[in-house]
Amino acid sequence: MTSRMMRKLMPVLAIPAVLSLLAVPVRAQGWIEPRPGPQPAQWGIEKLRTSVTVRVTDRIATVEVEEWFRNNGGGLGESDYVYPLPGEAVFSNYSLYQGDQELRGELMDATQARDIYERIVRARRDPALIELVGKGMLRARVFPIEPGQTRRITLRYTQVLERAGDALQFRYVAGAPGTGAGQRPAQRPAMTRPRDAAPLTFTMTVVDGARYRDAFSPTHPLDVERAGGHMTVEPRGDLAGDVAVLLPFAASPVGVSVVTHRLAGEDGWFMLTLSPGAVTESRVPRDVTAVIDVSGSMSGDKMEQARRALHQLLGTLDDGDRMRLIAFSNAVSPWREGWTPATRAELRRAGEWVDELRADGGTNISGALERAFDATTSAERLPIVIFLTDGQPTAGETQPERIIAMAESQRGRARVFAFGVGYDVNTALLDGLGEAARGSTQYVQPDEDVEQAVSLLAAKVRHPVLTDLALQRGVVRMTDVYPRELPDLFAGEELVVFGRYAGTGQGAVAVTGRRNRQSERYAADAVFAASESRNDYLPRLWASRKLGDLDRRIRSAVADGASRDQVQELVEELRETALRYGLLSEHTAYLVQEPGMVVADAAMMAAPVGRAAVLRAERARRSREVASVAQMDEAQQAAGSALSLNAITVTAAGVRPEAAPGGARMMAGRTFTLQDSVWVDTRHAEQRVVTVEPYSDAYFAVLRTLPELGLVMREVEAVLIAGEAVSVRVRRGGDTTLSAAAVRRLADEFRGR
Repeated sequence: MTSRMMRKLMPVLAIPAVLSLLAVPVRAQGWIEPRPGPQPAQWGIEKLRTSVTVRVTDRIATVEVEEWFRNNGGGLGESDYVYPLPGEAVFSNYSLYQGDQELRGELMDATQARDIYERIVRARRDPALIELVGKGMLRARVFPIEPGQTRRITLRYTQVLERAGDALQFRYVAGAPGTGAGQRPAQRPAMTRPRDAAPLTFTMTVVDGARYRDAFSPTHPLDVERAGGHMTVEPRGDLAGDVAVLLPFAASPVGVSVVTHRLAGEDGWFMLTLSPGAVTESRVPRDVTAVIDVSGSMSGDKMEQARRALHQLLGTLDDGDRMRLIAFSNAVSPWREGWTPATRAELRRAGEWVDELRADGGTNISGALERAFDATTSAERLPIVIFLTDGQPTAGETQPERIIAMAESQRGRARVFAFGVGYDVNTALLDGLGEAARGSTQYVQPDEDVEQAVSLLAAKVRHPVLTDLALQRGVVRMTDVYPRELPDLFAGEELVVFGRYAGTGQGAVAVTGRRNRQSERYAADAVFAASESRNDYLPRLWASRKLGDLDRRIRSAVADGASRDQVQELVEELRETALRYGLLSEHTAYLVQEPGMVVADAAMMAAPVGRAAVLRAERARRSREVASVAQMDEAQQAAGSALSLNAITVTAAGVRPEAAPGGARMMAGRTFTLQDSVWVDTRHAEQRVVTVEPYSDAYFAVLRTLPELGLVMREVEAVLIAGEAVSVRVRRGGDTTLSAAAVRRLADEFRGR
């Protein structure tokens, strides 16, 4: 770690939101843009609402976009309708109408449209609009709208859906709320945002819905309904950014889809999704062991919730499954020795035993785990251990690292799903139980329901489809794959894997697994290109997974007594990842002021017991399990709350706390302070600075080469952003042009290459 990164930690100030002053609420699907030349003194075209309907038949998507605009200004003006496309021109057979009058449009790919977008950004001097640079464009001259009039613009087009392995992929540019498009530049206050966005509705209807499993999205949560052979898909909540919808084919028992993204000169990113089919008779039978803490601290409401949770679990067992029930306090008390078939009669008897459980005594975690792992399971069955405790070990072996080592040596093939109830649990111990066991650990806070948490897991693991999964890495070299060890695949839930790739090529990406002693292989053809501009949400999703994994490894390393250098190496990797991808973490939201404080900070944050430990462990779990932009935003919201950022806004660019009266602001995981009207990255030290003029050729050249800077530069105009060996400053009077060699050198020094 460089010396300038080793300064004392200073907490970020709580940051209240700043309301925007813009008068024109818009959203960046399409907008009406003034043409160059004289315009009315009161230009004011307001977008009222947008309706998007998509109909998918075979591989063809027919799209209709209706947008309503009203002229709130005082006169007529020459204007264009501008509609952004997702990267490259994908339209065919398009038609464009203003009311009943057909408009003649011009279709441009991203390269052709770049100069126009840059010209619009320059004219508006609005950094928020830079997110559109790199999109394609449809542009058409529209007829003047009389003052006070409302007009509808209708765009219809078709497109052939892309294959993404065993799925079709549809993409739509919803844009981010508040680009400010549609307002005359002279009316726009500097660095402000609209208070509201025009309402947007989006509905996709898949005609032959039986051909597909339920649609899913790596960007937005979806509501999926089926009726009359059709599948209807609607995103939940606000729509922003590029919307991606994947339609997995139903023909294969397990569908495999692969999408990629790559910046020129860098390793690429990939997302692999496994979509299981409907449950069949050949599903994997389970051996389920429920281990319940009945120590004295579980008395009262927690014990009642735990009983209800066990009843919920028993209700998910099917014919062919077997069960074991184990209660523990000072001693370990199994319901029966060995396995019991999950027949209706035996389930009733098991429920009666659960109703008799009472809380008393200490906490013998090691003895309970030894008993949980002492029953053998045949190769065709899936052993699952559900372990629930609210305390730390007080009887038997009490050293967490020894308990973890014992569990790892004895668990065999068992998958361990651990639940920590309350704040008096050892997070290092519980995380360690699930880390290498193809399971997971979840923390149930005092105001949360144990029954609900366990029942959700029980429903998830009810129908195993494939076990012992492994990724076969063929045509390219795949690295930094998360999760590190693939969990089992269960019916009704996609398994999403993120990773990096080096090299280029086209070929099969395969996943192997086992079902009923038989090895099965599922593959999809994928193209790993040297450059791929689509799916630009992938890098930050991958980075979120990596941050969650690194956070857990840091806490484990500190708990295991790792050396100072080992901990520091992990902290540095986490910090560099978070800063590169503009994500919040406890290790990037502080200023380092003194050498040697990083490890002390890591040790403080890695304390395994208490409210802070539980909350941090749960945040790390959410981060390493994100499968969509929406889930990443939720994880970032939780991280922001943990850092006492009282008023933060989650956008397509991430968490955006606004400026506090004290002059501190966090953008894209970095902390900035206001110095002489410039937002200065607190990581900046004595190093070379490259200064560029806002909205100049140099400005856009830097953005194209270092796109991660756009997460900050779209928020403010005057800023200084620190890299590894050079800082980039955007300020009046900077360079307006940079040579290609200078930009390449800047990128290499900024990233420390």
